[in-house]
Amino acid sequence: MHTTPTKVIAYIGLGSNLENPSEQIHSARAAIAAVTGIAEQGFSSLYHSAPMGPQDQPDYVNAVMAVTTELSPLELLRALQAIENSHGRVRAERWGARTLDLDILLYGEQVIELPDLTIPHIGMTEREFVLYPLHEIAPQLDIPNKGKLVELLEHCPLAGLKRL
Repeated sequence: MHTTPTKVIAYIGLGSNLENPSEQIHSARAAIAAVTGIAEQGFSSLYHSAPMGPQDQPDYVNAVMAVTTELSPLELLRALQAIENSHGRVRAERWGARTLDLDILLYGEQVIELPDLTIPHIGMTEREFVLYPLHEIAPQLDIPNKGKLVELLEHCPLAGLKRL
């Protein structure tokens, strides 16, 4: 008997601050939606934000994408890493400038702690460039072990975040 893989709603954070960041985000969106086993369900506006790490780098463009997927969390991670690599991602400096950064923010209601993957994404509840775009596409969301998205937003200042 053949069983159909279960579809899960996942949320992906997209960020770029090199080589035409808005175009990098749009290109990544198309690449993610083209992966077998992934279907786009929603996409936030683009947001402009200051860099989180070293300040001697360009500002970022960020967005959040909602997908349904049949991929396991690690399969999804590998697919996103392949897309990052195809966009020229170089992993040189923690929080350094990058052509593309794709993070799995949430994978259904799951809490995952593996060497390569932590879900909910570490630090997402303090990051305005994650919470505000996420709220735009999923305002009623509950983040496992973290609380209601609307309540997390109350404690997360905009910090210069601007919708493009």
